[in-house]
Amino acid sequence: MSETPTTSSSAGDHSSPSRHGVHPGAELSLQTRVVAAGRPDRTSDAGVNVPIELNSTFLAPGATGYGRFGNSTWSALEEAVSSLEGGSTLVFSSGVAAITAVLALLPRGAVVTASRNGYSGTMVLLRQAEESGALEVRYVDVSNTKEVLAALPGTTLLWLESPTNPALEVADLPTLIASAKSLNIGVGIDNTFATPLVQQPLELGADLVMHSLSKFIAGHSDVILGSISTKDPALLQRLADYRRIHGSIAGPFEVWLALRGIRTLGVRLERAQSNAMEIAQRLQSHPAVERVRYPGLPDDPHHAIAKSFMKGFGAVISFAHKGGAEAADKACAASQLIAHATSLGGVESLWERRHRWGSESPTIPINLIRLSLGIEDVEDLWRDIDRALRASL
Repeated sequence: MSETPTTSSSAGDHSSPSRHGVHPGAELSLQTRVVAAGRPDRTSDAGVNVPIELNSTFLAPGATGYGRFGNSTWSALEEAVSSLEGGSTLVFSSGVAAITAVLALLPRGAVVTASRNGYSGTMVLLRQAEESGALEVRYVDVSNTKEVLAALPGTTLLWLESPTNPALEVADLPTLIASAKSLNIGVGIDNTFATPLVQQPLELGADLVMHSLSKFIAGHSDVILGSISTKDPALLQRLADYRRIHGSIAGPFEVWLALRGIRTLGVRLERAQSNAMEIAQRLQSHPAVERVRYPGLPDDPHHAIAKSFMKGFGAVISFAHKGGAEAADKACAASQLIAHATSLGGVESLWERRHRWGSESPTIPINLIRLSLGIEDVEDLWRDIDRALRASL
């Protein structure tokens, strides 16, 4: 980020009460780190899990000071996410709160280059910032590298989702991040769809990585949380100051649930990605489907670039229903196993027509269904999908 940070050494900086348990090093795989990171000290008779810190008030003197400044349960989850992303992490009350914190650090009138097909919450924030004159936004097709590069001069922040939600476009992150940094442009990546098990943008040179922890990382559709990870201590401090002052803090119980959820991220994602690949292949020949988007498919327009640097293809599919918007809604309502609901990344499969939400990007087809694959048996999933789609014809 190009602005000079304002740092603070007063009580309530980003460091929560120290956690000294297992600190997984580079020698451990990411699949092992999700299990090992953010654990308590290994002392006699200690629990293997971090307790829920339910205090709002802390005795002086001390590093925490007050419950809005720090929490030992936050610290455990932040340590776990940090071990996966390769930077330091702050937990926020939601993904939108985390994005809001990033945009709030930009000077008035700053130029943000962002995906035209981004997450609807992000798109609303950007449009509001545009309308108020706070920011100038350049919307681009993130999968068109030339288009993104052409938009970079004068940009303050390049904000990328990859894969995008819900169009599943894949950006050439190595090229775009390197090009932006060569122009001294800040780079933020929404890594929610991919997760750090599939790609690690900080290792590619990005300034910060955002997650909706509600999705794959927590994995059970029971919390609303967000996070930001960065390798820049000054940027981390500015974000921590914003979180403290504006109160966009996470509840300790929700954080504890997310920490429990992250332990199975490796096995959940492996199963969900396997399901996604199989279902995407079958959908290609279904009579109710006109187009399937999944970067794991060899004929997907984004397959080659995804394969070049990603370690997987994610667990979300988008496809267009031949019968249009009404038929798409009918199919989603007809499923018996797959839940007709918004969100993604849980152990259960979910689908919906994205344009049932008025905030969806206007460039998304009105008949597009987003399908988030869970960990159910793939044959059970296919029977449910096939039955629901045929009922909608």
